[in-house]
Amino acid sequence: MASLETHGRVTVIGSLNMDLVTRAPRLPQPGETLAGHTFAQVAGGKGGNQAVAAARLGAQVSMIGCVGADGNGEQLRAGLEAEGIDCAAVETGKESTGVALIVVDDSSQNAIVIVAGSNGEVTPDTVARHEAAIAAADVVICQLETPPASVHAALAAARRLGKTVILNPAPATGPLPADWLPLVDYLIPNELEAATLTGLPVDSPEDAARAAQALRKAGARNVLVTLGSRGVYAALEQAPASLYDAPKVKAVDTTAAGDTFIGGFAAQLAQGADIESAIRFAQRAAAISVTRAGAQPSIPTRAELNTSA
Repeated sequence: MASLETHGRVTVIGSLNMDLVTRAPRLPQPGETLAGHTFAQVAGGKGGNQAVAAARLGAQVSMIGCVGADGNGEQLRAGLEAEGIDCAAVETGKESTGVALIVVDDSSQNAIVIVAGSNGEVTPDTVARHEAAIAAADVVICQLETPPASVHAALAAARRLGKTVILNPAPATGPLPADWLPLVDYLIPNELEAATLTGLPVDSPEDAARAAQALRKAGARNVLVTLGSRGVYAALEQAPASLYDAPKVKAVDTTAAGDTFIGGFAAQLAQGADIESAIRFAQRAAAISVTRAGAQPSIPTRAELNTSA
């Protein structure tokens, strides 16, 4: 269930997937077959993960998305509702529920293949039908696992309605359309996504700084480049740019660490926290998540963060 205190509203527009997760000694090479250690089927999708993270970490959450008329869809919807997430805007489409095929190696790195399924049925009309959920939010989160037209519609609606807008540009395949970034308050890519968006190498915090400044110059108000164990580089509109060091933990599985960060960051912003406090809170949540296996099962609650503080 969601955490004890709930303040601020977050609406997530995005993907809902069933994750099929195997652990293996290492990631396979092309044409190679490996024997895996374990297999699990767990709720996922960047949209679903971020919604669960925001709910567990203190926000009232609404989800806009689409699942299939199948067992996976029923399970995903039930899981969100069990977290206290409003699923009135989760539609049932004609396609099967989206899936993600995930391999996690013994060093806790992962490789993921996504089949969109019903996530591809999230359209601008879907967004328009559920604009009331956007209007009711303090913070709106989008990613790139639904069709680009629907993402742009959500960003535009959130900006028109005066909401704080977070875009997680994942998966990134190239630069974003020029008219998207001015709609975004917080652009949150990881280092690979930042490199893809800018065409610049991002192999160090110094590289992240250059990429972040390029994205701010292109129109994003604030850019947070997540760097895993190296922390978060933040290029901000109203504060000095800074590298926020990550808490030191022993990672077990990095799946959904970024989603946990974004959900926690959004929950804090929705509650009126300042940016620095929101970043630190989200980093602590992400650090706990990587010490556990799985996507949504790894996401901590606000009570756990209060206990570990």
